[in-house]
Amino acid sequence: MVHRVIRAGLAASALVAAFAAAPLTQAAAQDYPTRPITLIVPYPPGGGVDVMGRLVGQRLSAALGQQVVIENRAGAGGMIGTRDLAKAAPDGYTLGMMLTGISLGAHTGYDVNKDFAPVGLIASTPILIVANPSFPAKSLADAIALAKKAPGKLAEGTPPAPTINYFAARLFNLMAGVDITVVSYKGTAPLTNDVLGDHVPLGFDTIPAAVSNVQAGQLRAIAVTGPMRSAALPNVPTAAESGLPGFEAVQYYGLTAPAGVPRPIIDRLNRELRTILASDDFKKRLIADGSDPAPSTPEEYAANIKREEGKWASLIKKLGLKIE
Repeated sequence: MVHRVIRAGLAASALVAAFAAAPLTQAAAQDYPTRPITLIVPYPPGGGVDVMGRLVGQRLSAALGQQVVIENRAGAGGMIGTRDLAKAAPDGYTLGMMLTGISLGAHTGYDVNKDFAPVGLIASTPILIVANPSFPAKSLADAIALAKKAPGKLAEGTPPAPTINYFAARLFNLMAGVDITVVSYKGTAPLTNDVLGDHVPLGFDTIPAAVSNVQAGQLRAIAVTGPMRSAALPNVPTAAESGLPGFEAVQYYGLTAPAGVPRPIIDRLNRELRTILASDDFKKRLIADGSDPAPSTPEEYAANIKREEGKWASLIKKLGLKIE
């Protein structure tokens, strides 16, 4: 009986403390933000994530009444900036752009399912397989045939592991039964530049980073890796249409915060983000850049992360890849 009384007393005390803290948390959320917010983009300027982060940051600044400052903290396939986000104070003043697959390394220093508070999905985009116009293959089937004639002689560029681009290239080699050397770049911007300069013949790029060069005829779009064609490049077939059925790799962009940010602040950010994604001008901009708006709740975003991480973790295990 004594133990029951003690437990009941402790429970009551915890409940009182929770209710006492609630008004403070709610008040903090109502006042939030009172100073500029840092948005970490864990990739170099000019790439797809950077473009997306700046689009979102600009509109969040207007919605929240405080400047959203973009900080590019590139390196290690996005892991450096993401690690910084995980260690940031959980007060809502440091946010980050997150990509699917970013925690799949063995030594990332964080757990994407535990160390972050998902705010919401922003958009999805397929990987775009591009080639320098001088590359003799005009289609994905041609590229596969060419690679099979010269095992180990061709190269394909990607941003580094653990990006979806990198995993898409590895999955492509596996499913197509080809031996193509994977060359890693720091991000989509330097990758795009090297395909443009014909330093690497093929690239597993993102549509936002490459679409303008494709439309200008400076890059050749071979295929998209989504389940359907891109509205931005409607004449470019999917990989499945090009003789590789079942091949699919979709990049998801999301907004995150460090774990422990008060839920009212997460809800405020999610509400503003969904309003931004619902605006016609923002949707048109995303679609023009080859992305599809993907508004979600924080819970839906968390489920997306778990599902995609599981999918690509299976590939890593199957291929015996070591992602450092």
